[in-house]
Amino acid sequence: MSKLFQLRRDERGAGAVEFALSVPILITLIYGIFEFSQLYEANAGMQHALGEGARFATLCVPTGTGCNAETDDDIKAKMNAKLFGPVGGVFTVQDVVDGTSSKTLTVTYTRTMNFLFFTGPAITLTRSKLVYTPSAT
Repeated sequence: MSKLFQLRRDERGAGAVEFALSVPILITLIYGIFEFSQLYEANAGMQHALGEGARFATLCVPTGTGCNAETDDDIKAKMNAKLFGPVGGVFTVQDVVDGTSSKTLTVTYTRTMNFLFFTGPAITLTRSKLVYTPSAT
């Protein structure tokens, strides 16, 4: 009985057990912060591509009778060229939607979250920008 009582009061190794239980949780949280930072990087890349596409769409190439606006394919190619971000997801530049005097530019990023010990949900970020374009006069 005294050996059992001594074993119950012995606290040697308790720190090692607590450390072994808390480290996987801590590592998962730190890696989760890293995964979410990848979403912020993708968002910055999408905003940059939209800004460059909007700037490119508003350019007016002078002609003898007025100006020629850039084509939708050229705008989409410019946005694809300016995208940056993490490689763990998929960027998609949507087709340019023409309005009467505007264009809508849209970029989508999809990524499946990974938290080392388990796979999280698929996250989709979508950003759009409405651009007023020069009229051909």
